This record gives sequence, structure tokens and C-alpha cells, in this order.
Amino acid sequence: MTGGSDAVETTNLSCAKCGKPSNLQCPKCVELKLPREGAAFCSQDCFKESWGSHKSVHLKAKLSSPAPENAGEQNSGLSNDPWLYCLRKGQSRTSKLPNFDWTGSLRPYPISKKRLVPAHIEQPDWAIDGTPKIEPSSDFQHVVEIKTPDQIEKMRETCRIGREVLDAAARVVRPGITTDEIDAVVHDATIAAGGYPSPLNYHFFPKSCCTSVNEVICHGIPDARKLEDGDIVNIDVTVCYKGVHGDLNETFFVGNVDEASKRLVQCTYECLEKAIAIVKPGVRFREIGEVINRHASMSGLSVVRSYCGHGIGELFHCAPNIPHYARNKAVGVMKAGQTFTIEPMINAGVWRDRMWPDGWTAVTADGKRSAQFEHTLLVTDTGVEVLTARLPSSPNVFPWLKS
Repeated sequence: MTGGSDAVETTNLSCAKCGKPSNLQCPKCVELKLPREGAAFCSQDCFKESWGSHKSVHLKAKLSSPAPENAGEQNSGLSNDPWLYCLRKGQSRTSKLPNFDWTGSLRPYPISKKRLVPAHIEQPDWAIDGTPKIEPSSDFQHVVEIKTPDQIEKMRETCRIGREVLDAAARVVRPGITTDEIDAVVHDATIAAGGYPSPLNYHFFPKSCCTSVNEVICHGIPDARKLEDGDIVNIDVTVCYKGVHGDLNETFFVGNVDEASKRLVQCTYECLEKAIAIVKPGVRFREIGEVINRHASMSGLSVVRSYCGHGIGELFHCAPNIPHYARNKAVGVMKAGQTFTIEPMINAGVWRDRMWPDGWTAVTADGKRSAQFEHTLLVTDTGVEVLTARLPSSPNVFPWLKS
């Protein structure tokens, strides 16, 4: 939210929710230069309560704006600025599709410019220059932190925001929407809640969430490609709020999906659930991979080995490392007060991966599909608390959860 710059112009504006006199403006409406009358709010509370319906104004404005000329045949019409392909982990751009021995049918599309974060939002130390300062040299890269009650309460709050942001993104998944538009929903919902989208400029990652389609295993960059009927898409959201991070992701069906993809996604969900079920004090971290690998193998699927779960809190990534495959060498046992993610990536074919020229997008080596689910967890005295658990209001998009 931004304050009105001209007191005379704002005195006649009424809150779009309650009708009271207002001098706060929706920052996205300001960016899109939308009429001020429908973008005014009397308080942060009114703004947050209206977000579910108000955000549709932004999407309509984007879809009706002129499309960029160089976004290729498919584009999202989000900006008149040039759209370019990403290279070198986000540190450079090119107007031409990079040469690469693509493993599947998916190709990168141009990406839009970096999204803006209002000055009042607390930002992590990589927000400006792309380089984390505290995280790499922290002792908690080697020692698993036991969170204080205050830290745990902040993480509960942050993880709930993360869940609400992912739910907002899930509601717009459909054929024809671009992953860049999904990123806009994630970005705007995070900002509206007072948070910072942790991936944005983290080691130069150019967007506010990861969107991994079909054969993309993880770290897909939102771009101008429209989702197609039959795709699967993973949306990975991390929110930084009150100095702590909350991380989660889910894989969604786009329209009518084939049976093999449905089985892959459901099995991946089950792998995460079975892993969470063993979390409690005294359990070795390496046991998580045994449980996941066993269930995936029974379905004829493979477990990615190049990427793992991680500790989380005031640091985005820290100890412990949580491998998802069998016979791993993870050290340590779980203790009450630890927080970490479990996020299995399960492939329909081989487990090996390759990296696209953008330096971020990991894809299956054989071009077959991959799925992923993730939660942020707290080890309690008696078991586990899923900090990013689904809410009663979460969209009912998974057939196996329907009563």
C-alpha cells in the first residue's frame, strides 16, 4: 500500500471495501495506472480482506493491455518493455532462444522485467544485489538450529501466509494462463500480506516463485508460455515475513491430464505424506529418503538425487540437508524445535537431470515428466507440526483428497 501523494486528490476517495474516507492506494493498481477510485482503501485490514476479489482487476488489466512484440507467438501482454530470454542464472538476457539439446518438448519463453517491491516491505539481504551475505557463512550451515518459541511463532505466521499465497496461485491455474501471470499473483499476494517473495533476486533468480512445467524438476522460471490443456505445473512459493521464511510447493493439473501424469502426481503427494509421518525426535534424517524411495519405487518411479530438502528459519537454506533417495549419507537425528522442509521430486523416467542454459531450470534427462510437493515442518516433543498445512479454505484441486 502507498500513501496518496496529493492530499487534495485523495480527500474525496472512498474505501473500495467499506466506503470510509481513504488515502491508501493498492500498489499494483498504481503500477498499472488503474483508476484511483477502485484502488483506494482506508486500512491494511480492508485491503487484505478485499484481496481475493480485488486482484481480478489487475489480471483483467494485464490481459487487455498491448502485448509485447518480442514475446514470441505466445505472450502474456504484461509489459510494453522488451521480453528477453534468461541466461547465466538471471544475470544476463538475450533476444534469441539459446541453443541447447532439449530433453523434452518444453522450451523456455522470454521473461518480463523484475517486479517491484514497495519500500515499506522488509527485504532480505539479497534483495538489492542478488547476493546473500549472512546465509553462506552462518554456523547454521553446519549445526541444526533449535528454534526459540518466538521464532516458532513467527514461522507459524509466515508459513500460513505462504499457504494462502500458494492457494491464491492454485486458483488461477488453467489452460491459457502464462506462468508469468501466476508469478504476478504470487508476488502481489505476498506483498499484500506484508511479506517479501524470498526467491526474488536470490542468487539473481529473476522471479517471485518457481513454476516447473511437465519435464521441469524444479526452479522453473515464470515466463510468457501459456499453460496448455494436459500440462502439470508445480508452483513453489517461499515468503519472508518478520525475518523468517516459509517454503512450500504443490503440483497442479492443467485441464484434462493423462492417467500416467495423475498417478505420478498422486504418488509424489503420498511420498511426502509418508515421509512426514515418521518425523519425530530421535529419527535419523537419512530415514526420510528410505521411506520416499520405497514408495516411489513400488510405483515404478524414480527419485531425484541432485536436490534435497533443507533447514529453514531466519535463513532461507541451512542445515540439515534432507536427501529424498535411499542409502543417502545424511547425518544427524531429529530434535524438538528443528524446522526443515521435505520436498521430494519424483520422475516418471530416470532420476538424472540436466540444466537449461538459464542456469536455474533443472529438467529430466529423458524428457519425461516430474512432480514435487513440499512442506515446512516443525519437530515437536511428540511428533511433527506441518507449518504449511492446507487450510479449510484451500482449493479442493486434488481428486484423492475429495470426500
